[in-house]
Amino acid sequence: MLLPEYTKVHNRFRLNGFHYNREGLKEVAYSFIKEGDQFERYLGDFLMDWLDSSEIIFLETSGTTAFPKRMAFKKQALVNSAIATGNFFNVSVGDTALHCLPANFIAGKMMLIRAMILGFSLDLISPSRNPFHKNEKLYDFVAMTPMQAYHSLSQMAQIKTLIVGGAPISFTLQKALLETGVNVYETYGMTETLSHIAVRTMRDPLGTFKCLPHIKIHQDERQCLVINAPLLDVIDLVTNDQIEIIDSKTFRLIGRIDNLINSGGVKLHPEQIEQSLAEILSHSFFIGSIPDQTLGEKVILAIKDQAGSQWEEIAKKIKTFDRLSAYERPKKLLVYSTFEETHSGKVKRAKTLALKPIFSLDL
Repeated sequence: MLLPEYTKVHNRFRLNGFHYNREGLKEVAYSFIKEGDQFERYLGDFLMDWLDSSEIIFLETSGTTAFPKRMAFKKQALVNSAIATGNFFNVSVGDTALHCLPANFIAGKMMLIRAMILGFSLDLISPSRNPFHKNEKLYDFVAMTPMQAYHSLSQMAQIKTLIVGGAPISFTLQKALLETGVNVYETYGMTETLSHIAVRTMRDPLGTFKCLPHIKIHQDERQCLVINAPLLDVIDLVTNDQIEIIDSKTFRLIGRIDNLINSGGVKLHPEQIEQSLAEILSHSFFIGSIPDQTLGEKVILAIKDQAGSQWEEIAKKIKTFDRLSAYERPKKLLVYSTFEETHSGKVKRAKTLALKPIFSLDL
C-alpha cells in the first residue's frame, strides 16, 4: 500500500547539513523540546505533531485583529501547499534554503514542510532582525518578514529567490529591494490558507497580487476577498480584506474592512494612506482614528519614537505632502514609545491607540 505523502521525508532533505529520516527527525524534535532554545522548542513541538500517525494537525492563527484560534487542517493540504510553492518558484530537490522565521506561526512551519517534502538543504537559525549577520552562505530560497528584509538589504546578493510576508511592504522597502536586483516577491496569505495564495513581484504596484495557479477568487457583498483552493481544503473562505478584482487571477488589496475610517461621511482605508506616507516617513507608523465631534472619526498618525526625531519637521512634511486629500491628511500626530504587536510582529492598532502617547501634536 502506498503511504500518504505527508508521512514521507524526502531522501535528499538535510537539516543544518545532516540527513534525517522520520525516526531521526523525531529524535531531533525531542532534543529541541528538551534542550533547545525557544525557537527550537516551537519547531520541536511542531515536528512531533507532524510526524505522529494522525492525518490532522492543529495550527493557531496569528490573532492580528481578534483572539488567536486553534484550527484543524489535513496534513495532506500542507503538503499540497508546499508542492504548489515549489512549482511556482521553481525550487526543488537539493536547493539550499534558510529558515529564519518563528516556527510558532504558519510561515515558519511551512518553510520546514517545504524542505522535508521537496528535499531542500535547510539551515535553521534563530529568528532575528538580520538573519545574514555573520552568515556568508548562498541560498536558493529564503522567506523573511519585511523587517528582516530591510536589515538584510546589503546581503541580498546571497539570495537567489526571496519571498517576504507577514506584514505589508512599504514603498521605501520596495524601492530598496528593486535596487538590489534580488528576485523578490511579496506574499499574501494567512494561517487559514496555509501560507501564501497570491504573490507580487517588486516591479508590480503595491498591493497588486497574482494568484497561484490552483487558487480561485471572488468578492462578497462587502467587496471583500473570498478564496477557494480545493487542494488546500479551502472552500469559500471569507476574509475581511477589501479588494479590487483586476482579472480572474489578479487583485489589488485595498485594506481591511475592520480598519475602515468614516471621517465626515468619507470612508477611508488606512492602508492606502500608509502607502502614500511611506514615501516621506522612515519611522514605524500606522494610520488610525480617534472620535471627533464634527467628523465622527478623525484621522491620526501614530508613530513609534526613535532617537533624534524632530516632530515639528515631520509635521511640516505631512502638511506639505500633496499626495493626500483633505480627508486623508492626518489631523493629529501621536507618538508612542512602543506599539502593541502580535507574536508575529503585526501591529494591534486599537490596543496601541489605547496606550498613553508620550507626545502629541495637532497637524
